[in-house]
Amino acid sequence: MNFTDFNFHPQVAAGITAAGYITPTPIQDQGIPPVMQGLDVMGLAQTGTGKTAAFALPILHRLMNGERGKVRALIVAPTRELAEQINEAINLLGKQTRLKSITIYGGVAVNPQIDKLKQGVDIVVACPGRLLDHIGQGTINLSRLEVLVLDEADQMFDMGFLPDIRKILKHIPEKRQSLLFSATMPDDIRRLASDILSKPVTIQVGNTAPPVTVSHAIYPVEQHLKTALLLELLCHTDTESVLIFTRTKHRAKRLGEQLEKAGYTAASLQGNLSQNRRQAALDGFRDGSYQILVATDIAARGIDVSQVSHVVNYDIPDTPEAYIHRIGRTGRAARSGDAFTLVTSEDTGMVRTIEKRLNAQIERRTIEGFDYSVPAPHKDSEFARPPRPPQNHKKPAKRDATHATPGRPGAPKSPSTGRPQSQAGKPAQPSSAPAARHPQRAPRAR
Repeated sequence: MNFTDFNFHPQVAAGITAAGYITPTPIQDQGIPPVMQGLDVMGLAQTGTGKTAAFALPILHRLMNGERGKVRALIVAPTRELAEQINEAINLLGKQTRLKSITIYGGVAVNPQIDKLKQGVDIVVACPGRLLDHIGQGTINLSRLEVLVLDEADQMFDMGFLPDIRKILKHIPEKRQSLLFSATMPDDIRRLASDILSKPVTIQVGNTAPPVTVSHAIYPVEQHLKTALLLELLCHTDTESVLIFTRTKHRAKRLGEQLEKAGYTAASLQGNLSQNRRQAALDGFRDGSYQILVATDIAARGIDVSQVSHVVNYDIPDTPEAYIHRIGRTGRAARSGDAFTLVTSEDTGMVRTIEKRLNAQIERRTIEGFDYSVPAPHKDSEFARPPRPPQNHKKPAKRDATHATPGRPGAPKSPSTGRPQSQAGKPAQPSSAPAARHPQRAPRAR
């Protein structure tokens, strides 16, 4: 089967040909027909299976008929990177249609988004937070919405967006076509699907295991030796396109800097960066300007780079699903790929959980010649922030007969002079300040 069998609108078909699409992937083959029929669809598929085109092409086909310049399709995505990726695919495939698609997300100025909405758009690809801002300010009109797509629904749940999604649902027409795509189906997502989908067609494509073209390996190592082992591992690896995942934003930034100092062209992709810098890092990794990209999980499903040769988990992910999504960035487009994971003794439980999910044991490896016996420093400060200067937070001493302030009632007096005595045992110096008025002496009337 090829794309001509779907009988798309000629202008949509022209975009497919220009993009070089010939044979649909399984999710496209199974998903496009029911979406074109106007049915609700629940698609279960991991990253990299081609599900963007599975909903984008039918949407473009549908919107060719009807009023232009009104928001008739809304696609909600969990991250800015994924929103941009979806929008790029829509603009590529719909180049001949003259349909307008824009992205809406936070971290950038809101006024350019408002201006584009005023000019009229047909498709909006949005992240939940900024979309709710536009809804609250009345700068977006969703009354003409015909199609709603929730992409990577399980990641939106992991990131805490489920309440936002339910708020968005209150502002869109009940009569609509709804599509939900997710790599996994936890109970909360299943309940959400039952709320928003009407008699959905369920399509499941290989969501339980990573691509068979990926080779896995685990490298046991102590936490304080991770960076040294990573550098040693990269010396034995083709570093043309390496994607490294860390658990925290701070660690991603620091590791990127250390790799640059080691002579690699590297960049970090994490939430503290502005959108322009995040996009520059991603574009540089795509075009080969950067050999290595260090990212947090926020970018795990938004990086669409088919040439990634190696994925390295500097930190093991928190769930088997996250592991599958991370390493799914390599071994794509019929290419082989490698996935390396650095693990400490504390990661044993998660390793077992991942192996149980994969139904296979992951190979353990060591690097010959690497000194694993180097002891940890007194305090592992590999990625610690600089220590703060010591603060003096001593509480004032409780006033008593032996620690009273000189010159005040209760202060010990010198046995020889009868004057108040200082803490050092010396007579207190007379004060130059004027004496206070006697508390019981009334002021003289004038």
